[in-house]
Amino acid sequence: MHRVGSAGNTSNSTRPRKEKRLTYVLNDADDKKHCAGINCLAVLKSSVSGSDYLFTGSRDGTLKRWAVAEDAATCSATFESHVDWVNDAVLAGDNTLVSCSSDTTLKTWDCLSDGTCTRTLRQHSDYVTCLAAAEKNSNIVASGGLGGEVFIWDLEAALTPVSKSGDSMEDDCSNATNGSGNAQPITSLRTISSSNSISMHTTQSHGYVPISAKGHKESVYALAMNDSGSLLVSGGTEKVVRVWDPRTGSKTMKLRGHTDNIRALLLDSTGRFCLSGSSDSMIRLWDLGQQRCVHSYAVHTDSVWALASTPTFSHVYSGGRDLSLYLTDLATRESLLLCTGEHPILQLALDDDSIWVATTDSSVHRWPAEGRNPQKIIQRGGAFLAGNLSFSRARVSLEGSTLVPVYKEPVFTIPGTPGIVQHEILNNRRHVLTKDAASSVKLWEITRGVVIEDYGKVSFEEKKEELFETVSIPAWFTVDTRLGSLSVHMDTPQCFSAEMYSADLNIVGKPEDDKVNLARETLKGLLAHWLGKRKHRSGTQASANGDVSSGKEITPRSITHSRIEVDGNAENDSMVYPPFEFSTVSPPSIITEGSQGGPWRKKITDLDGTEDEKDFPWWCLDCVLNNRLPPRENTKCSFYLHPCEGSNVQILTQGKLSAPRILRIHKVVNYVVEKMVLDKPLDSANPDATFAPGHTGGPVQLSAIGDGSFRSGLKPWQKLKPSIEILCNNQVLSPDMSLATVRAYVWKKSEDLVLNYRVVQGR
Repeated sequence: MHRVGSAGNTSNSTRPRKEKRLTYVLNDADDKKHCAGINCLAVLKSSVSGSDYLFTGSRDGTLKRWAVAEDAATCSATFESHVDWVNDAVLAGDNTLVSCSSDTTLKTWDCLSDGTCTRTLRQHSDYVTCLAAAEKNSNIVASGGLGGEVFIWDLEAALTPVSKSGDSMEDDCSNATNGSGNAQPITSLRTISSSNSISMHTTQSHGYVPISAKGHKESVYALAMNDSGSLLVSGGTEKVVRVWDPRTGSKTMKLRGHTDNIRALLLDSTGRFCLSGSSDSMIRLWDLGQQRCVHSYAVHTDSVWALASTPTFSHVYSGGRDLSLYLTDLATRESLLLCTGEHPILQLALDDDSIWVATTDSSVHRWPAEGRNPQKIIQRGGAFLAGNLSFSRARVSLEGSTLVPVYKEPVFTIPGTPGIVQHEILNNRRHVLTKDAASSVKLWEITRGVVIEDYGKVSFEEKKEELFETVSIPAWFTVDTRLGSLSVHMDTPQCFSAEMYSADLNIVGKPEDDKVNLARETLKGLLAHWLGKRKHRSGTQASANGDVSSGKEITPRSITHSRIEVDGNAENDSMVYPPFEFSTVSPPSIITEGSQGGPWRKKITDLDGTEDEKDFPWWCLDCVLNNRLPPRENTKCSFYLHPCEGSNVQILTQGKLSAPRILRIHKVVNYVVEKMVLDKPLDSANPDATFAPGHTGGPVQLSAIGDGSFRSGLKPWQKLKPSIEILCNNQVLSPDMSLATVRAYVWKKSEDLVLNYRVVQGR
């Protein structure tokens, strides 16, 4: 299973520790829209404010609240804290929204706030796929997920404020929750296998543990509860409907009949009747009193993924993989095709006389439904009688009796942003080419988090070839588009492997031969707001608490065994250079975790300066606050420099040479010219020496060649007009090529690089 966010073992592990990852998610300019499929819907009829609200949860990892008017909906809040897909959401009472995610957590939110997460609940060991709430008992919520886990939560007990010594939940409020409400967790609780064994970071005191409904051997995809919360039904890959007493977690019955995964469940208000939708394309009506299936409806031609019923349970609306929304009279078996779309339907929510339809697209549609009196639609004609065998409906469609949908257009649409479906990291390791669901191709600059070119609808492959550059820069980040946008992952120490000269980044006012570490400067740019807040806080606090504004109190944890490099350019520690300035208008979000509490997600502008090593990986803080980088490999390139065959020019070199990988060939030209002019080895004591002689028998370190060797006295290579050419494999090299690029694209061998030089005749 794919994981998004951080990586790492628990701190108690005896295995070599994998350091926590830092990910940043690039947000589209319009943050009022979802950018991936909508997995869940919840409608809040608000009698107080007079405004109705729709809540949507998306595969982009966020939830949004929409204020719904007659013909439009406005985004009034974004709920951001989950670090993977939001899979389901339910309302518990008038002001609590509960969501679940593939990040294995449930989260509770103040649904009328500006996005405040009130608690993170950790009990599942795998993706949490579905939730169920009791209409008339706002205290009870059930959750189900992969691995057959089903838990019943008493929200009042679960949300009791935690004591100081820790708890089984994470109290997001007690961690300086800010306006957007993604505070840092304190502790976490996880089940081990399927038992209720508890593993905790801190001593458990309050110790709330939900009721576990044990019996599923495989994944659970659907849950439903009756109004009072006295009955729970579940279904999944075992193809059976299980019935539970949620008060005890005990099994009461098992209903067989479906031949494939159960994907959707509904219970009537009393708990007498149950509706199920399955990947076998069937809808079944069960009488729980008689413990049997009383009707089956062959309406769809493919998997049924979503169900919604009228309040009286007389009619059901259904949607799924066949892109179609149907209305079926459960008593007469009459079915109508209400509408068809372009995307599979994932969830439905009835709202008076209309119905909200969520699909794998990032938009949400509101269609007419006559929810108060659905018989009105059926009386218009065009209905067919639902068969009771799954192939009968498929056979009708194959015979060409095409159904005409009742509605051609939705009442209105809440538009989303097309999600990114294809991406390519370009060779310069700063740009990523993307293609979205609307076939629009864009070029992103990763170190600033912005689109620098929007090419429109062009060929992705052709554009990729057009943008190809013959450069070799280490892969210092990875990218995925699971959340519909670009998630950029940085792992230590690999992320610190890429360097460029400041001249190549067009950084004004910085010596052109200064080396710039791309990851370090990117981290500084991402955390600039946090650093500013942190310095402001430490400046206003009393010195008695020992908070030093320089941040030097963050010490690398147990790193005595390894070598730590301090970046030499410490004078510009906190300065953010233009190629690394992130937008504050559409800021990226950070996904990471520290020493406590598990992964979290927050916009960089919502960080308040209180976050520390409990929240961030220590290596990030060590880099940003202490200017320290971990040991890096392969920053140097070894090579030999020989005259071309037949050349009458020879210079004195001392065996193997070594220089930074990013060194340009024009520096090697300068070296040869200088050696010809001096016709003797340079004095190693000279600080401006181009090549400083190494120790006897070892490679000569070109320590100064790329690091300011031409700042005093020597002219830039363009003005020297050298009459020297450098070759590799008999190919003349461009002066702008780096040693790494020559090695990757011209030399193409694992052994040390061999360069040749010659005088160009006739100059």
